[in-house]
Amino acid sequence: MSLKVLTIYLWLAFLPVSAGIVSLNACEFAGSNITYIRTNTQKAIDSDKMNMVHYFTYKALSAIDKSKDQFRACGCEYAQQGIEESEQYLKKAIKASSILGARMLLEKSLEHTLGSLEALEDHPQIHTSEYGNNLTMNTGEDQPGVAKFRPISGKALEAKVDSSLENFRISLDKVISTLPCSEAEDYVLEVYQRCELELLKTNLTEGKRLYNLKTKNIAGRALETLNERCASKED
Repeated sequence: MSLKVLTIYLWLAFLPVSAGIVSLNACEFAGSNITYIRTNTQKAIDSDKMNMVHYFTYKALSAIDKSKDQFRACGCEYAQQGIEESEQYLKKAIKASSILGARMLLEKSLEHTLGSLEALEDHPQIHTSEYGNNLTMNTGEDQPGVAKFRPISGKALEAKVDSSLENFRISLDKVISTLPCSEAEDYVLEVYQRCELELLKTNLTEGKRLYNLKTKNIAGRALETLNERCASKED
């Protein structure tokens, strides 16, 4: 499969997997967004010009604002508290009169962001959502808030998404094994970053959100493999 065809395949893949899919993996989605928040906060800390400090700080703040529904759906109070503390320090950093002052506040924000990420990693995978914990149970009784058409969920949905991404994964493996390192890295990084941006959108269907998350994970593993391969060539 050519790189052009692979690119077309990828963006077609961002079409919704299924309509009416229930909320899934909210903690994983929130964690993905935190990595984006962490990256931009670190970029703000590393900036040596105030306008760039503000630019990256606003990007982190915007990501937090777009992630609030995911944090609420996840139900991890410690993670939500951490990201709220991070948000407050980011807002203070915007008002700082010097780069040094902003950097100190940004570092505090980053501490809370990392704490929030750790809390998510420790949070049990089974958590409540607006649909409750009865999604996969067929009791014959309608549960409050559960759609009557019983949309696919859980393992069934993940299996469907995994299956639809298998050709993409195989093709991406071919890209990183055949293209020059710099060209392959540019492509895979673009895929990864595009998925990060997609996951920040608040109007995605849950199927599309899960699709982007898994695509990002595939790209992340491809980057790790590519880095190992290219590093061995330099030795």
